[in-house]
Amino acid sequence: MALSTDELGIVTRLEQRAVEQSTDDDLMSKYYDGQQRLDQIGLAVPPELARFETVVNWPRVVVDTMAHRQDVKALLRPGSDVADSGLHDLWRANNLDADLPLLLTDLYVYGRGFMSVGANEDDKDSPLITVESPREITVEIDARRRRISAALRLYDYENWQARAATLYLPEVTIWLSRENGKWEETDRDEHQLGRVPVVMFLNRRRTGDWSGRSEMMDVIPLTDSAARSLTNLQLAGEALAVPQRYVLGASKGDFVDQHGNPLPAWEAYYGKFLALTNKDAKMGQLAGADLSNFHDTVRHYGQLASSVTGFPVRYFGLHTTNPPGEGAIRAEEAQLVKTIERKNAEIGGALGWVMGIAERFRTDEWVDANRVHVEWHDPSTPTFAQKADALQKLAGGVPIISRQGAWDELGWSEARKSRELEYFEQETQDPYLGLLEEKAALNERAEPSEVG
Repeated sequence: MALSTDELGIVTRLEQRAVEQSTDDDLMSKYYDGQQRLDQIGLAVPPELARFETVVNWPRVVVDTMAHRQDVKALLRPGSDVADSGLHDLWRANNLDADLPLLLTDLYVYGRGFMSVGANEDDKDSPLITVESPREITVEIDARRRRISAALRLYDYENWQARAATLYLPEVTIWLSRENGKWEETDRDEHQLGRVPVVMFLNRRRTGDWSGRSEMMDVIPLTDSAARSLTNLQLAGEALAVPQRYVLGASKGDFVDQHGNPLPAWEAYYGKFLALTNKDAKMGQLAGADLSNFHDTVRHYGQLASSVTGFPVRYFGLHTTNPPGEGAIRAEEAQLVKTIERKNAEIGGALGWVMGIAERFRTDEWVDANRVHVEWHDPSTPTFAQKADALQKLAGGVPIISRQGAWDELGWSEARKSRELEYFEQETQDPYLGLLEEKAALNERAEPSEVG
């Protein structure tokens, strides 16, 4: 079946947009994987020196550090402060605890991420919620309504050209196949949803701009600079760091072992059995080069990376002699934590749309204004002592777990807990302890004038 003129126009525009953004996506993917090469940053490395190329993968540090601190705690319906079991069932049915990190990684690498919602033919009560690759999906935006008006997913590539596609529109989803260089419709689903079942997540969105920006952009120039310095360090370490020997007044035939046999080149180089027949020859050694200037340069780039990202400098390999204390850790991470909280608010809004669409597929009804609220776990790094103290204060000083619950938190085995229970039982049967308890009870009942 042939597409309508409007549908074909949308497919053509979005396919062209996918081609245009593929070059930048390739480069961002290489930086995240640490596969960028020095010849891409303007420094041509001869083939014989290629083995000395060294890449410090700070872009991955930035992406993974942020994604690792974002964990969904609860999904709430509008006006409720209690987690909704139905929404959590949808979340678990689609294994989103495992797939959410995929979305976050794509979001920070490419500057955008996507999730789609579709009907589940096998189980109507569990609509399919899928994290889509941003390298496969392109969208058109209705800026006034701030929503997607059309989305195209391209896949099944052969010779750099997609052979299959899915077109998402507000009222219908169409599956396409490329036949003889032209797109042909293979199936369609008239879902009559009223909006495209694809939700876009944008990183560092700017007013009037719907493209998003990679979280790695700030550290990429510094990563390139550090890579240059590390490559030069490798070359200098090979050529200059090892003390060099020199020989004056000798020829190749003068290098012999104790039996007068010529030395192989490597033995002469390392001087393992060095002997010279020429009595006039002179030998000496040059001091190895001090490479601390390279170390200081890389350290400086790490400090700059810390300043532009707000990450502690230790995240970029700069450590002090003494490990930071609890207060220092929280102070160092203050800017990082605030950044994550801001991103959680924006990402949570998009996740709320995803869950609202899934609920519409499940019940045929929209959640009130589609305002599903997402609560996140604390992105900071609280210590166990800080967390326990805070919970105790919130509970008004009343114990919030039992004695055996505390033992579980300590990770004690059942055998250890049984022994402790026996010890408590023995203490209660101790006659001396019994007398002390009786005396304490009498003192509590006594009048103030009778005490002492």
